[in-house]
Amino acid sequence: MRRRPARKNGDVIQRFGQILLAAALCAASGSASAQQSPARPPAVGVVSVALKPVTPSNDYVGRIQAIDRVNVVARVSAFLEERFFTEGAEVKKGDLLYRLEQGPFKADVEAKQAVVAQYKAQLQNADLTLSRARALLATAAGQQSTVDAALANQLSLQAQMQGAEAQLEQSQINLGYTEIRAPIDGKIGRTSVTAGNYVTPNSGVLATIVSQDPIYVVFPVPTRQAVALMERVAEKGGFHSLVVKVRLPDGSLYDQTGALDFLDNTVSANTDTIALRAALANPALPSAKGDLTARRLVDGEFVTVILEDAHPVEALTVPRAAVLTDQGGDYVYVVDEDNKAQQRRVELGASSPSPTLAVVASGLNEGESVVLDGVQRIRPGETVSPAPVARPPSDEGADASAPSAAPTARP
Repeated sequence: MRRRPARKNGDVIQRFGQILLAAALCAASGSASAQQSPARPPAVGVVSVALKPVTPSNDYVGRIQAIDRVNVVARVSAFLEERFFTEGAEVKKGDLLYRLEQGPFKADVEAKQAVVAQYKAQLQNADLTLSRARALLATAAGQQSTVDAALANQLSLQAQMQGAEAQLEQSQINLGYTEIRAPIDGKIGRTSVTAGNYVTPNSGVLATIVSQDPIYVVFPVPTRQAVALMERVAEKGGFHSLVVKVRLPDGSLYDQTGALDFLDNTVSANTDTIALRAALANPALPSAKGDLTARRLVDGEFVTVILEDAHPVEALTVPRAAVLTDQGGDYVYVVDEDNKAQQRRVELGASSPSPTLAVVASGLNEGESVVLDGVQRIRPGETVSPAPVARPPSDEGADASAPSAAPTARP
Protein backbone atom coordinates (compact mmCIF):
# COMPACT_ATOMS: atom_id res chain seq x y z
CA MET A 1 0.00 0.00 0.00
CA ARG A 2 1.23 3.49 -0.92
CA ARG A 3 1.46 6.22 1.70
CA ARG A 4 0.34 9.78 1.03
CA PRO A 5 3.04 12.31 1.37
CA ALA A 6 3.00 14.00 4.80
CA ARG A 7 3.61 17.39 3.33
CA LYS A 8 0.03 17.60 2.00
CA ASN A 9 -1.29 18.24 5.54
CA GLY A 10 1.12 21.11 5.89
CA ASP A 11 -0.09 22.57 2.59
CA VAL A 12 -3.68 22.51 3.80
CA ILE A 13 -2.81 24.31 7.02
CA GLN A 14 -0.80 26.92 5.13
CA ARG A 15 -3.65 27.59 2.69
CA PHE A 16 -6.17 27.93 5.55
CA GLY A 17 -3.96 30.51 7.20
CA GLN A 18 -3.74 32.49 3.98
CA ILE A 19 -7.54 32.57 3.75
CA LEU A 20 -7.88 33.86 7.31
CA LEU A 21 -5.27 36.54 6.65
CA ALA A 22 -7.07 37.70 3.52
CA ALA A 23 -10.40 37.90 5.38
CA ALA A 24 -8.83 39.94 8.17
CA LEU A 25 -7.28 42.33 5.64
CA CYS A 26 -10.63 42.79 3.91
CA ALA A 27 -12.39 43.49 7.21
CA ALA A 28 -9.76 46.02 8.20
CA SER A 29 -10.00 47.70 4.81
CA GLY A 30 -13.83 47.95 5.12
CA SER A 31 -13.63 49.34 8.65
CA ALA A 32 -11.16 51.96 7.55
CA SER A 33 -13.39 52.92 4.68
CA ALA A 34 -16.35 53.25 7.04
CA GLN A 35 -14.38 55.44 9.41
CA GLN A 36 -13.23 57.67 6.62
CA SER A 37 -16.78 58.31 5.25
CA PRO A 38 -18.23 61.38 7.06
CA ALA A 39 -21.61 61.13 9.00
CA ARG A 40 -24.54 62.93 7.39
CA PRO A 41 -26.07 65.90 9.33
CA PRO A 42 -29.38 65.06 11.00
CA ALA A 43 -32.42 66.07 8.99
CA VAL A 44 -34.81 68.52 10.69
CA GLY A 45 -38.03 70.25 9.71
CA VAL A 46 -38.10 74.01 10.09
CA VAL A 47 -40.73 76.75 9.99
CA SER A 48 -40.33 80.49 9.59
CA VAL A 49 -41.16 82.95 12.33
CA ALA A 50 -44.23 84.73 10.98
CA LEU A 51 -46.01 87.96 11.82
CA LYS A 52 -49.72 87.16 12.16
CA PRO A 53 -52.82 88.88 13.51
CA VAL A 54 -53.56 87.34 16.90
CA THR A 55 -55.87 88.24 19.74
CA PRO A 56 -53.77 88.53 22.93
CA SER A 57 -55.31 86.70 25.85
CA ASN A 58 -54.46 85.67 29.39
CA ASP A 59 -55.84 82.72 31.34
CA TYR A 60 -56.82 82.82 35.01
CA VAL A 61 -58.56 80.50 37.42
CA GLY A 62 -61.96 81.86 38.38
CA ARG A 63 -65.08 80.90 40.27
CA ILE A 64 -68.70 81.32 39.24
CA GLN A 65 -70.64 83.43 41.72
CA ALA A 66 -74.37 84.18 41.85
CA ILE A 67 -75.27 87.86 41.79
CA ASP A 68 -77.95 87.43 44.47
CA ARG A 69 -77.95 84.88 47.28
CA VAL A 70 -80.65 84.66 49.92
CA ASN A 71 -80.85 82.39 52.95
CA VAL A 72 -84.50 81.68 53.70
CA VAL A 73 -85.24 81.70 57.45
CA ALA A 74 -88.34 81.65 59.64
CA ARG A 75 -89.35 85.00 61.14
CA VAL A 76 -91.87 83.64 63.64
CA SER A 77 -92.00 80.56 65.84
CA ALA A 78 -94.47 77.89 64.75
CA PHE A 79 -94.80 74.34 63.47
CA LEU A 80 -93.91 73.83 59.79
CA GLU A 81 -97.05 72.52 58.10
CA GLU A 82 -96.19 72.22 54.40
CA ARG A 83 -93.45 72.71 51.80
CA PHE A 84 -94.48 73.88 48.31
CA PHE A 85 -91.31 73.77 46.21
CA THR A 86 -89.23 71.08 44.53
CA GLU A 87 -85.67 70.94 45.79
CA GLY A 88 -83.24 72.09 43.11
CA ALA A 89 -85.96 73.79 41.05
CA GLU A 90 -86.10 77.42 40.01
CA VAL A 91 -88.57 79.68 41.79
CA LYS A 92 -89.97 83.13 41.07
CA LYS A 93 -90.08 86.08 43.43
CA GLY A 94 -93.22 85.79 45.57
CA ASP A 95 -93.65 82.02 45.15
CA LEU A 96 -94.90 80.29 48.30
CA LEU A 97 -92.15 78.09 49.75
CA TYR A 98 -93.32 77.10 53.24
CA ARG A 99 -96.49 77.47 55.28
CA LEU A 100 -96.33 77.54 59.07
CA GLU A 101 -99.17 76.83 61.48
CA GLN A 102 -101.50 79.81 61.17
CA GLY A 103 -104.20 79.12 63.82
CA PRO A 104 -102.57 80.89 66.78
CA PHE A 105 -101.66 83.89 64.65
CA LYS A 106 -105.17 84.24 63.23
CA ALA A 107 -106.58 84.09 66.76
CA ASP A 108 -104.16 86.79 67.86
CA VAL A 109 -105.21 89.00 64.94
CA GLU A 110 -108.89 88.59 65.87
CA ALA A 111 -108.15 89.45 69.51
CA LYS A 112 -106.33 92.60 68.48
CA GLN A 113 -109.17 93.54 66.14
CA ALA A 114 -111.60 93.27 69.10
CA VAL A 115 -109.40 95.58 71.19
CA VAL A 116 -109.33 98.13 68.38
CA ALA A 117 -113.13 97.93 68.06
CA GLN A 118 -113.49 98.45 71.82
CA TYR A 119 -111.32 101.54 71.81
CA LYS A 120 -113.16 102.84 68.77
CA ALA A 121 -116.48 102.63 70.60
CA GLN A 122 -115.04 104.32 73.69
CA LEU A 123 -113.57 107.05 71.53
CA GLN A 124 -116.95 107.72 69.90
CA ASN A 125 -118.51 108.10 73.36
CA ALA A 126 -115.69 110.43 74.41
CA ASP A 127 -116.30 112.57 71.32
CA LEU A 128 -119.97 112.92 72.25
CA THR A 129 -119.14 113.76 75.86
CA LEU A 130 -116.71 116.46 74.76
CA SER A 131 -119.31 117.94 72.37
CA ARG A 132 -121.94 118.15 75.19
CA ALA A 133 -119.48 119.73 77.59
CA ARG A 134 -118.55 122.38 75.05
CA ALA A 135 -122.24 123.06 74.36
CA LEU A 136 -123.03 123.50 78.08
CA LEU A 137 -120.06 125.82 78.47
CA ALA A 138 -122.08 128.54 76.74
CA THR A 139 -124.77 128.32 79.48
CA ALA A 140 -124.71 128.95 83.19
CA ALA A 141 -124.66 125.18 83.85
CA GLY A 142 -121.45 124.61 82.00
CA GLN A 143 -117.99 124.44 83.57
CA GLN A 144 -114.55 124.66 82.00
CA SER A 145 -113.27 121.81 84.14
CA THR A 146 -115.84 119.47 82.64
CA VAL A 147 -114.71 120.38 79.14
CA ASP A 148 -111.07 119.86 80.10
CA ALA A 149 -111.77 116.43 81.59
CA ALA A 150 -113.75 115.36 78.52
CA LEU A 151 -110.96 116.53 76.20
CA ALA A 152 -108.30 114.67 78.22
CA ASN A 153 -110.37 111.48 78.12
CA GLN A 154 -110.81 111.80 74.36
CA LEU A 155 -107.08 112.27 73.74
CA SER A 156 -106.23 109.34 75.99
CA LEU A 157 -108.60 107.05 74.13
CA GLN A 158 -107.18 108.20 70.80
CA ALA A 159 -103.68 107.25 71.97
CA GLN A 160 -104.89 103.88 73.26
CA MET A 161 -106.64 103.23 69.97
CA GLN A 162 -103.46 104.02 68.01
CA GLY A 163 -101.55 101.58 70.19
CA ALA A 164 -104.18 98.89 69.64
CA GLU A 165 -104.07 99.47 65.87
CA ALA A 166 -100.26 99.16 65.93
CA GLN A 167 -100.53 95.87 67.82
CA LEU A 168 -103.11 94.67 65.30
CA GLU A 169 -100.78 95.55 62.45
CA GLN A 170 -97.92 93.64 64.15
CA SER A 171 -100.16 90.60 64.55
CA GLN A 172 -101.15 90.80 60.88
CA ILE A 173 -97.46 90.98 59.93
CA ASN A 174 -96.71 87.90 62.03
CA LEU A 175 -99.62 86.11 60.37
CA GLY A 176 -98.10 86.99 57.00
CA TYR A 177 -94.77 85.54 58.13
CA THR A 178 -96.43 82.13 58.43
CA GLU A 179 -96.27 82.04 54.62
CA ILE A 180 -92.60 82.08 53.65
CA ARG A 181 -92.21 83.29 50.06
CA ALA A 182 -89.27 83.58 47.68
CA PRO A 183 -87.67 87.03 47.92
CA ILE A 184 -85.85 86.72 44.55
CA ASP A 185 -85.89 84.75 41.32
CA GLY A 186 -83.41 81.91 41.38
CA LYS A 187 -82.65 78.28 42.03
CA ILE A 188 -83.51 76.90 45.44
CA GLY A 189 -81.44 74.24 47.15
CA ARG A 190 -82.30 71.50 49.60
CA THR A 191 -84.58 72.12 52.55
CA SER A 192 -82.99 71.68 55.96
CA VAL A 193 -86.30 71.24 57.80
CA THR A 194 -89.22 69.00 56.88
CA ALA A 195 -92.92 69.37 57.68
CA GLY A 196 -93.90 68.74 61.29
CA ASN A 197 -90.86 70.39 62.86
CA TYR A 198 -91.05 73.42 65.10
CA VAL A 199 -89.10 76.32 63.65
CA THR A 200 -88.05 79.63 65.16
CA PRO A 201 -85.98 82.61 63.95
CA ASN A 202 -83.03 80.84 65.59
CA SER A 203 -83.54 77.58 63.69
CA GLY A 204 -81.07 78.64 61.01
CA VAL A 205 -81.35 78.52 57.24
CA LEU A 206 -84.36 76.62 55.88
CA ALA A 207 -83.15 76.79 52.25
CA THR A 208 -80.90 78.92 50.03
CA ILE A 209 -81.85 80.64 46.77
CA VAL A 210 -79.19 81.80 44.30
CA SER A 211 -79.92 83.88 41.22
CA GLN A 212 -79.16 82.31 37.83
CA ASP A 213 -79.16 84.80 34.96
CA PRO A 214 -77.02 86.85 34.68
CA ILE A 215 -74.18 85.46 36.80
CA TYR A 216 -70.71 86.59 37.88
CA VAL A 217 -67.29 85.07 37.37
CA VAL A 218 -64.69 86.31 39.86
CA PHE A 219 -60.99 85.70 39.32
CA PRO A 220 -57.78 86.91 41.00
CA VAL A 221 -55.05 88.51 38.90
CA PRO A 222 -51.46 88.93 40.11
CA THR A 223 -50.77 92.57 40.84
CA ARG A 224 -47.95 92.85 38.29
CA GLN A 225 -50.15 91.41 35.56
CA ALA A 226 -53.03 93.69 36.58
CA VAL A 227 -50.80 96.76 36.26
CA ALA A 228 -49.54 95.61 32.86
CA LEU A 229 -53.09 94.87 31.80
CA MET A 230 -54.28 98.34 32.78
CA GLU A 231 -51.43 99.93 30.85
CA ARG A 232 -52.22 97.81 27.80
CA VAL A 233 -55.88 98.72 27.69
CA ALA A 234 -55.48 102.35 28.76
CA GLU A 235 -55.32 103.53 25.14
CA LYS A 236 -58.05 101.17 23.95
CA GLY A 237 -60.94 102.35 26.07
CA GLY A 238 -60.12 100.74 29.39
CA PHE A 239 -61.44 97.44 30.66
CA HIS A 240 -64.50 97.72 28.41
CA SER A 241 -62.20 96.89 25.47
CA LEU A 242 -61.60 93.41 26.91
CA VAL A 243 -63.73 90.36 26.24
CA VAL A 244 -64.20 87.75 28.93
CA LYS A 245 -64.59 84.11 27.91
CA VAL A 246 -64.96 81.06 30.11
CA ARG A 247 -63.57 77.58 29.61
CA LEU A 248 -65.66 75.00 31.44
CA PRO A 249 -64.20 72.17 33.54
CA ASP A 250 -64.67 69.71 30.66
CA GLY A 251 -62.40 71.85 28.45
CA SER A 252 -65.16 73.25 26.25
CA LEU A 253 -65.54 76.98 25.65
CA TYR A 254 -68.71 78.57 27.02
CA ASP A 255 -70.81 80.05 24.22
CA GLN A 256 -71.49 83.36 26.00
CA THR A 257 -69.00 86.21 26.45
CA GLY A 258 -68.97 88.80 29.19
CA ALA A 259 -67.46 92.12 30.16
CA LEU A 260 -65.56 93.29 33.21
CA ASP A 261 -67.70 95.29 35.63
CA PHE A 262 -65.65 95.38 38.83
CA LEU A 263 -62.04 95.86 39.94
CA ASP A 264 -61.47 95.43 43.66
CA ASN A 265 -60.02 98.30 45.66
CA THR A 266 -57.71 96.15 47.78
CA VAL A 267 -54.83 93.82 46.97
CA SER A 268 -54.86 90.55 48.88
CA ALA A 269 -51.96 90.55 51.33
CA ASN A 270 -51.74 86.75 51.30
CA THR A 271 -51.60 86.17 47.54
CA ASP A 272 -50.60 89.60 46.16
CA THR A 273 -53.55 89.46 43.77
CA ILE A 274 -56.45 91.75 42.99
CA ALA A 275 -59.93 90.46 42.25
CA LEU A 276 -61.66 91.19 38.94
CA ARG A 277 -65.26 90.35 38.11
CA ALA A 278 -67.27 89.95 34.94
CA ALA A 279 -70.97 89.38 34.29
CA LEU A 280 -72.14 86.72 31.84
CA ALA A 281 -75.50 85.59 30.56
CA ASN A 282 -76.51 82.15 31.84
CA PRO A 283 -79.59 81.07 29.87
CA ALA A 284 -81.32 77.76 30.43
CA LEU A 285 -80.21 74.89 28.24
CA PRO A 286 -82.59 74.15 25.35
CA SER A 287 -82.89 70.55 26.50
CA ALA A 288 -83.97 71.55 30.01
CA LYS A 289 -87.47 70.31 30.82
CA GLY A 290 -89.71 70.39 33.87
CA ASP A 291 -88.96 72.10 37.15
CA LEU A 292 -85.27 71.19 37.26
CA THR A 293 -83.99 73.75 34.76
CA ALA A 294 -80.35 73.17 33.85
CA ARG A 295 -77.82 75.89 33.05
CA ARG A 296 -74.17 75.67 32.02
CA LEU A 297 -72.79 77.89 34.80
CA VAL A 298 -73.36 76.87 38.41
CA ASP A 299 -72.69 78.97 41.49
CA GLY A 300 -69.34 78.05 43.08
CA GLU A 301 -67.99 76.27 39.98
CA PHE A 302 -64.28 76.55 39.13
CA VAL A 303 -63.61 77.66 35.55
CA THR A 304 -60.79 79.06 33.42
CA VAL A 305 -61.26 82.73 32.59
CA ILE A 306 -59.85 83.90 29.26
CA LEU A 307 -59.31 87.64 29.18
CA GLU A 308 -58.65 88.74 25.61
CA ASP A 309 -58.54 91.96 23.62
CA ALA A 310 -61.54 92.84 21.54
CA HIS A 311 -59.39 93.47 18.43
CA PRO A 312 -56.45 91.44 17.05
CA VAL A 313 -52.90 92.80 16.86
CA GLU A 314 -49.86 91.85 14.76
CA ALA A 315 -47.45 89.60 16.66
CA LEU A 316 -44.60 87.16 15.98
CA THR A 317 -45.79 83.56 16.19
CA VAL A 318 -44.26 80.10 16.05
CA PRO A 319 -45.88 76.69 16.38
CA ARG A 320 -46.35 75.90 20.04
CA ALA A 321 -44.72 72.50 19.53
CA ALA A 322 -41.44 74.24 18.63
CA VAL A 323 -41.18 75.89 22.05
CA LEU A 324 -39.34 73.82 24.65
CA THR A 325 -38.98 74.45 28.37
CA ASP A 326 -36.34 73.73 30.96
CA GLN A 327 -35.36 75.17 34.32
CA GLY A 328 -34.04 78.28 32.62
CA GLY A 329 -37.33 79.03 30.89
CA ASP A 330 -38.59 78.76 27.30
CA TYR A 331 -36.33 78.26 24.30
CA VAL A 332 -36.29 77.20 20.65
CA TYR A 333 -33.69 75.91 18.19
CA VAL A 334 -32.89 78.38 15.41
CA VAL A 335 -31.06 77.29 12.23
CA ASP A 336 -28.60 79.98 11.11
CA GLU A 337 -27.14 80.68 7.66
CA ASP A 338 -24.49 77.98 8.17
CA ASN A 339 -27.18 75.39 8.88
CA LYS A 340 -26.16 75.18 12.50
CA ALA A 341 -28.79 74.75 15.18
CA GLN A 342 -28.47 77.33 17.95
CA GLN A 343 -30.44 77.35 21.16
CA ARG A 344 -32.31 80.65 21.56
CA ARG A 345 -34.04 81.80 24.74
CA VAL A 346 -37.44 83.38 24.09
CA GLU A 347 -40.03 85.22 26.10
CA LEU A 348 -43.62 84.31 25.34
CA GLY A 349 -46.19 87.05 25.21
CA ALA A 350 -49.91 86.97 25.92
CA SER A 351 -51.31 83.60 25.02
CA SER A 352 -52.98 83.05 21.68
CA PRO A 353 -56.55 81.75 21.50
CA SER A 354 -55.26 79.08 19.12
CA PRO A 355 -53.82 76.06 20.97
CA THR A 356 -51.27 75.46 18.18
CA LEU A 357 -49.60 78.90 18.11
CA ALA A 358 -47.34 80.63 20.60
CA VAL A 359 -46.89 84.40 20.64
CA VAL A 360 -43.24 85.44 21.03
CA ALA A 361 -42.63 88.75 22.78
CA SER A 362 -38.82 88.75 22.42
CA GLY A 363 -35.95 86.54 21.32
CA LEU A 364 -36.86 85.97 17.66
CA ASN A 365 -37.06 87.99 14.46
CA GLU A 366 -39.45 87.64 11.59
CA GLY A 367 -38.27 85.18 8.94
CA GLU A 368 -35.88 83.18 11.13
CA SER A 369 -36.03 79.39 10.81
CA VAL A 370 -37.10 77.50 13.91
CA VAL A 371 -36.77 73.72 14.26
CA LEU A 372 -40.15 72.00 14.56
CA ASP A 373 -39.48 68.36 13.61
CA GLY A 374 -36.46 66.29 14.66
CA VAL A 375 -35.47 68.49 17.59
CA GLN A 376 -34.59 65.38 19.61
CA ARG A 377 -31.78 64.57 17.15
CA ILE A 378 -29.79 67.80 17.46
CA ARG A 379 -27.50 69.52 19.92
CA PRO A 380 -26.62 73.23 20.22
CA GLY A 381 -24.06 74.27 17.60
CA GLU A 382 -24.49 71.09 15.53
CA THR A 383 -24.82 71.25 11.74
CA VAL A 384 -28.20 70.05 10.54
CA SER A 385 -29.92 69.43 7.23
CA PRO A 386 -33.01 71.69 7.34
CA ALA A 387 -36.11 71.28 5.19
CA PRO A 388 -39.36 73.25 5.35
CA VAL A 389 -42.19 71.46 7.14
CA ALA A 390 -44.79 70.53 4.55
CA ARG A 391 -47.77 71.66 6.61
CA PRO A 392 -46.88 73.46 9.85
CA PRO A 393 -49.65 73.80 12.43
CA SER A 394 -51.48 77.10 12.25
CA ASP A 395 -54.44 78.80 13.76
CA GLU A 396 -56.54 78.02 10.73
CA GLY A 397 -59.20 75.52 11.60
CA ALA A 398 -57.95 75.26 15.17
CA ASP A 399 -60.61 74.53 17.69
CA ALA A 400 -60.48 77.38 20.15
CA SER A 401 -62.50 75.33 22.57
CA ALA A 402 -59.75 72.73 22.92
CA PRO A 403 -57.46 73.11 25.93
CA SER A 404 -54.02 74.53 25.17
CA ALA A 405 -51.23 71.97 24.92
CA ALA A 406 -48.37 72.54 27.34
CA PRO A 407 -44.86 72.94 25.83
CA THR A 408 -42.79 69.78 25.86
CA ALA A 409 -39.68 69.89 28.05
CA ARG A 410 -36.55 68.41 26.59
CA PRO A 411 -34.85 66.03 29.01
